[in-house]
Amino acid sequence: MADVKSDTFSKVPQVTLAFWIIKILATTLGETGGDALSMTLNLGYAISTVIFLAFFAATLTAQIASRRYHPLFYWAVVVATTTVGTTTSDYIDRTLGLGYVLSSAMLLCAVVVILFVWRMSTGSIAVDHITTRKNEFFYWITILVSNTLGTALGDFVATSTGLGFEGGALVFSALIALVAAAHFYTRISTSVLFWAAYVLTRPLGATLGDTLTKPVADGGLDLGRIASSLVILAVMTAGIVIVWRVWESRRVAPAAGN
Repeated sequence: MADVKSDTFSKVPQVTLAFWIIKILATTLGETGGDALSMTLNLGYAISTVIFLAFFAATLTAQIASRRYHPLFYWAVVVATTTVGTTTSDYIDRTLGLGYVLSSAMLLCAVVVILFVWRMSTGSIAVDHITTRKNEFFYWITILVSNTLGTALGDFVATSTGLGFEGGALVFSALIALVAAAHFYTRISTSVLFWAAYVLTRPLGATLGDTLTKPVADGGLDLGRIASSLVILAVMTAGIVIVWRVWESRRVAPAAGN
């Protein structure tokens, strides 16, 4: 585990198991929330994307203005990127008619290009210790594009391959397990594995969200997008609060002992 004191002024949380659990909840919320606006409320993909982009701009402004990691700001931006990713991907795939394969390939190339430019611009790709404005810019752009990519991948595996939402969730869970194993048993770059896991948690959340909300005839549980979103938001918020309190207690403890 990273030194808590060294992370005091970082703008992002420590990458732990709790981080990934909350990330999966956030991506699931992005799927159900994005579909709630575009489909349940019938606003369409384009209008929903504009609304979520405004939400993304507002939350990102608060995140950038903060001087260190603030869980409310950080996770609000993550949720914003997942909702934007959901409606943007659906707009590209369905409204523009590019399809899942082509859009996934384009977005994957975009993620690779952003990471390459980030590396060339700063000399490294920071994932768990963001302290400069330039790194923060690249960090959130990569997350926004990767979450859009993840939505397209989730839809492709669940629908085009015939695996269904539950089958898709199992596939992405297995891939994430392989990335975790590579982290512990290989010397593959931590940054590469982080972004691989980050991309894969998005389609996992997408397939989980669709499993919860799609009609039973389509392989879902038909629990309702708005109700599911509220429940996921409550669970996610509880997790964030618990992790934040633990982190704060560890940060304050050394100071109290001096």
